[in-house]
Amino acid sequence: MKIKKILAMVLAVVLMLSFAACSKNDKKEKEAAELHKKLSAQENEILSKNKELWEKVFMSADKGSNMIEDGSNYGDFLLKTIESIKDKFTEDEYKLLKGEAEKIREIEVKLTELEEKYPQLAEKENMGKDGNMVMEPEGTAQVFPSFEGKDLDGNEIKSDKLFSENAVTVVNFWFTTCGPCVGELPELDALNKELSKKGGTLIGINSFTLGGDAKEISSAKEVLSKKGASYRNVYFDTGSEAGKFAEKVYAYPTTYVVDRKGNIVGDPIVGAVTGEKQMKALQGLIDKAIAEDKG
Repeated sequence: MKIKKILAMVLAVVLMLSFAACSKNDKKEKEAAELHKKLSAQENEILSKNKELWEKVFMSADKGSNMIEDGSNYGDFLLKTIESIKDKFTEDEYKLLKGEAEKIREIEVKLTELEEKYPQLAEKENMGKDGNMVMEPEGTAQVFPSFEGKDLDGNEIKSDKLFSENAVTVVNFWFTTCGPCVGELPELDALNKELSKKGGTLIGINSFTLGGDAKEISSAKEVLSKKGASYRNVYFDTGSEAGKFAEKVYAYPTTYVVDRKGNIVGDPIVGAVTGEKQMKALQGLIDKAIAEDKG
């Protein structure tokens, strides 16, 4: 009996130590995740400032480029790109961009260190290793929030009508100074043409245009025109349910597939569809929505 009690006590102590270790590890992982999110937000903030200058940088990148082709530091890629087109900037602009790119390089070093120690962070929220700005949305709704807005030419758009008239609607979130976002515009335009033959459509939602900012709408239209993208882009009020949903979508680019009833099909596609993996996943969701629509 005494032996059983001793064994029970030993087991209890071992379990307590195990729980304590797990708790400590969970705390460290949580702190690492918070730091990772903070660093990613800092990087996005840098890229959101001086948008016209960053546009020049990203527009100069090859349209098929996923920004980091050899797995190198994203900041190094930006520095290289800036250096290659420095004649397009004034001396002050060049210094500004170079300084910001160096900050991004430092942030990327820290992000990489965290991801190497906690690999799961790379799957949750990061600057994707293929160069895509990836910060996983905080919760994905079953139904895409309804909205009433306009396209970039001022024509009224209602989501209920948009979704119900199409077997499938592909919704792409992007912003003007996001290199991978701009890079995939031709592919998205080609996809829209294919979808139209199957009773579907594709729309873009540029986060900078939400709320109807005239300057941002003009910039978005210019970028779309330069890339030969003619599919509809829409905006709506930031205070609407769709606007609140958009605020939580920190992935650039991220693409949703919506069926005729307004339901989101599967998980969002994170990353530019110029990547084979993303396009294959997207096509699978499109085919699923169309098949279910046919019954």
